[in-house]
Amino acid sequence: MSLQQIAEALRAAEASATPIPAIRDRVMTGEDAYAIQEINTEARLAAGGRLVGRKIGLTNPAVQAQLGVDQPDYGMLFADMDLAHGAVLPWSEGAQWKAEAELAFVIGRDLSMPDCTMAEAIRAVEYVVPSFEIVGSRIANWDIKFVDTVADNASSAFFTLGPSARKLTDADLLNCRMEMRSGDEVVSEGVGRACLGSPLNALLWLARTMAKAGRPLGEGDVVLSGALGPMVAATPGARLTAEIEGFGETAIGFGE
Repeated sequence: MSLQQIAEALRAAEASATPIPAIRDRVMTGEDAYAIQEINTEARLAAGGRLVGRKIGLTNPAVQAQLGVDQPDYGMLFADMDLAHGAVLPWSEGAQWKAEAELAFVIGRDLSMPDCTMAEAIRAVEYVVPSFEIVGSRIANWDIKFVDTVADNASSAFFTLGPSARKLTDADLLNCRMEMRSGDEVVSEGVGRACLGSPLNALLWLARTMAKAGRPLGEGDVVLSGALGPMVAATPGARLTAEIEGFGETAIGFGE
């Protein structure tokens, strides 16, 4: 199969909520996997989609261990992926949703240079917001390696931003504790430094990577910086709340 055909198969899998087998036997390199992602990004833009940010994946050793990978990746965020705090997603068995709690950055100025510095990244952060990323693999049974998830837009599906927005100076990015609950049960825990040592390290990696890829971060973009703890499989009727110390909380629900 050509890269175009693989991209079309992934789009069809998403539209029908019918996962397909792993593609890594046909996609040999990360470069090809990102080329497939770009084909589908262009297709979504051509269909009227609006690019509003990026997600960074595989930044947490716990999540890397779950997926058997050892490096970050990135994916695109579109306006129709943005869910309100506390929204309820109608249940879809084939979507294979899982939830990750993380810190999101709202970017206040362009980051267009491939040699972006940490100082420039810090100056560009307008707000820090608690977030959920709802991931959903188009690969059957989450049987993924690096190229599978990269080609599949880093397994992204939806995201929420919590109602509280903080400045970088308002709380501790490194030592903030995250607790995700399903009802009264704690289902995932973590800490800020679990994200590549610092969520700002993840942002800097992304800013440089996106500039080199020709899709630099711009004013108003949302950046999901990466999971602070293990992701949690969604179940029908679940209500998840994530609280991140110093940054507030966000919530997501799933229909029956």
